[in-house]
Amino acid sequence: MASNLSAQELNTGNIRNIGIIAHIDAGKTTLSERFLYYSGKTHRIGNVDEGNTVMDYLDEERSRGITIVAAAASFPWEHNNTRYLFHLIDTPGHIDFTAEVERSIRVSDGAVVIFSGVEGVEAQSEKVWHQSDIYHVPKIAFINKLDRLGASFTRVLDEIKTKFIGIKAIPFQIPIGIESGFNGLINLIEMNALYFEGEDGSHVVKKDIPSDMLAEASRFRDEMISSIAEFSDKIAELYIEEKEIPHELIRSETRLLLAASKICPVFTGSAKKNIGVQPLLDAVADYLPAPGDKGAYMASNPKDGEKIEVKITDLSFCGLIFKIVAGGSADLLYVRTYSGKLSVNDTLINARTKEKIKIKRMLRLYSKNVDPIEEALPGDIIGITGPQNVRTGDTLCSVNHPVLLEKIYFPEPVISIAIEPKSNKDKDRLEASLNLLCREDPTLRLSKHENTGQQILSGMGELHLEINANRIRSEFNIEARYGAPQVAFKETLKQACMITGIFDKTLAETHYYAEVDFQLDPVSRLETGIEVLSEIKGKSRIPSGWISSAESALDDSLRTGGNWGYSLIYIRGIIKDIRGTPEKTTEASVAGAVLDGLQKAISKGTILLEPLMRLEITAPEDVIGEITGYIQARRAVIHSIQTQYGVKRLSCEVPLAEMFGFSKSLPKLSGGRASFSMEPCGYQEISPSDLQKLTETSRMTLNR
Repeated sequence: MASNLSAQELNTGNIRNIGIIAHIDAGKTTLSERFLYYSGKTHRIGNVDEGNTVMDYLDEERSRGITIVAAAASFPWEHNNTRYLFHLIDTPGHIDFTAEVERSIRVSDGAVVIFSGVEGVEAQSEKVWHQSDIYHVPKIAFINKLDRLGASFTRVLDEIKTKFIGIKAIPFQIPIGIESGFNGLINLIEMNALYFEGEDGSHVVKKDIPSDMLAEASRFRDEMISSIAEFSDKIAELYIEEKEIPHELIRSETRLLLAASKICPVFTGSAKKNIGVQPLLDAVADYLPAPGDKGAYMASNPKDGEKIEVKITDLSFCGLIFKIVAGGSADLLYVRTYSGKLSVNDTLINARTKEKIKIKRMLRLYSKNVDPIEEALPGDIIGITGPQNVRTGDTLCSVNHPVLLEKIYFPEPVISIAIEPKSNKDKDRLEASLNLLCREDPTLRLSKHENTGQQILSGMGELHLEINANRIRSEFNIEARYGAPQVAFKETLKQACMITGIFDKTLAETHYYAEVDFQLDPVSRLETGIEVLSEIKGKSRIPSGWISSAESALDDSLRTGGNWGYSLIYIRGIIKDIRGTPEKTTEASVAGAVLDGLQKAISKGTILLEPLMRLEITAPEDVIGEITGYIQARRAVIHSIQTQYGVKRLSCEVPLAEMFGFSKSLPKLSGGRASFSMEPCGYQEISPSDLQKLTETSRMTLNR
């Protein structure tokens, strides 16, 4: 254990920014609470079942026993006489809160992926694993809950190896016993047994490996060394010559291979039974990268969009706002720093808005609690108090060295509800509260129904909207009425088209003129939804400001409404040419030309799309038939039904509009023996007959 560390006592090589990611109920928060306790940050172990956790601090989280918002906590750890500062981000496991996972992974240098020793690799486990791959985040795996009935270390290890074939999963520990007999671990590097004694498991005792497990431990160790040797010449040479391999060489080579995402060390234990937590913290220090290990981060010049690199050794400050906790007069901004030091009273600039921000207060984060600090290092995660006109994903940087870090992309909402106050006197308060929730959560959207004037809140799922509705009542003391959930439709173009947009207007006796040629192509299942490219960068006759304005205007306008009033998706736009004169053409007139062209394209016709969900159901064989019939009647397309470890696992795609109330229907169909996970997976064209059916059942309202 160690005391709190100041910036002066640290170097960036001893900082670890780690995300805890997993499927719901795999044990993320339970593990995080042990991290805090064994580090000395807390003096009692928080328990999810008792509702007294530090990381799950919202009333909704404690009452439901699930994580809803990502919580950050900084705590010290001492390992091999070195003092570290860990920044831990505990993320939700439910797919409705994917934004919390997305922004947490974006600022993490490494991740601990937790798998239940009973359920194994579940759908959301795969989702968050692949999310971390997008940001090139190295991972270590932790197989949890080995004390539970039905747990199997080897089965889950095999699942990890089978489902994540792009990386080699290598066990660094094996369990001693299983289920109720699980009581310790074998460290395969040092070949000793670890036991966790005392009521709280805080006393780690090293002993000889039980004699009846020596052969198995030797086999696993040989597998570990041979697997590392596949990627390490240093290890391979000693392994082939059958020479002793120094423990530190194994650790140093593992660290290098992990940073290159070639291997994934696998650890194990039971967080709830206090087994295996301290060695996992040591592994974070030994293997996961420090902030400076990545080298460079991609960014751009906000003036001309040219690509640049940000390095931890740069003297100018640069940081990313990755989370906002909205407040009354000032917001709490969670900031990951990438370069330069930051001190209280420094002045920064928001690269998006060009607004200057004076840093009046800097904070070390500890879930909902904070401690003031005076200075932050590059690679740090801190809180600052700031203005309310910032967004998640904004870059804060030195005034004399503006830089724009890559954005955080969030999925579009797929479901909406209408909200109105029960009392007219609460109308303004309700709108202010909804705006505050949307400021905190980038996957919430607020709009107004053009016919009824009702507030329309859009989100990622029924649970997402239900929890935010509950927050309006419990946190803001506002009673409101809520409409039935409605799916959030999208539109796309019927066909590709080449468009010339023209802006030709006289405003205040000044003539403005611009022409923009661009191509629009509908692209099925385009991962980013909207993609805007330019084929004219580098042409000296066209000012860079015109190009940036055209790109920005096209990107923004494609996200607005089409013929049905729904935002567009699955379109790739390519700027081909811009024409104008220095006297008559401004960035605003270029944007106006783009808007004119887009209206011409939309007038050629659009297609209405409905959101699809990827659904995975796990159920006993004797009830899978009834479940299959139920979802097929709801337009599901079944991709596979596999038998795994005595149960059936069904994978399919199904329209979201057909899934309202499914969480209540499934227990009735299965006698409470089935479970499911569901995530958005794109959009498909809705047929006229299905559209008519949904309209008749009042599940949506279309505004033509």
